[in-house]
Amino acid sequence: MKSFAIALSAAAVLSFFAIQDIHAEERTMNKLHFTSQAFTNNGMIPSEYTCDGANENPPLTIRNVPAKSRSLALIVDDPDAPRGTWVHWVVWNIGPDTTEIPAKSVPRGALQGTNDFEKQSYGGPCPPSGTHRYFFKLYALDIPLSLKTGATKAQLEEAMKGHILEKAELLGLYRRK
Repeated sequence: MKSFAIALSAAAVLSFFAIQDIHAEERTMNKLHFTSQAFTNNGMIPSEYTCDGANENPPLTIRNVPAKSRSLALIVDDPDAPRGTWVHWVVWNIGPDTTEIPAKSVPRGALQGTNDFEKQSYGGPCPPSGTHRYFFKLYALDIPLSLKTGATKAQLEEAMKGHILEKAELLGLYRRK
C-alpha cells in the first residue's frame, strides 16, 4: 500500500510539471513579438532611418499582443550615448490592434512625447563615434494612458508602472561612416 501511495504521488508530481511545461510553451508561443522589415534584431539599422538619411522611423511589425491589452507604448533609446541614455522616440496610446507601424508614420490616435532632441517626433540614430545600440521597446498595457502630448520618457515610464502586461524588445545597431 505504501509503495502504491508513493507511486501515485510521483505520478501526480510528474503530471504537475508536465502541465507546467505545456503552459510555459503556450506563454512562449503567445509572447508579444516585435520586429522590423528594415533590420534584424541585433542588426544594422539602414542609414535612411538615421540622421544620415531621411531621419524617419523604420517600419515595425507587432504580433501576439496580449488579449487584455488596452494600449501599447513604444520607447526608442540609446544607452551608449556619451552623456547617458539618449531618448529617440516616445509614443503611447497605440491601439492594441495595431500590427504595423509603417516607415515615416505614427499610429493613428497615438501620442508622442518629447525626445532628447527636444522634439515630439522620431529622432534617428546619430552617434558621435563608434557603434551604438538602439533599443526599440514595446509595452503592452492594461489601460490607455492619460498623459498629455509632449510627456518625457520618465513620465511615460512612471505612468506605465503597474500596467505592463508584456514587453518586447528589438535591438538595432548603427555606426556613422
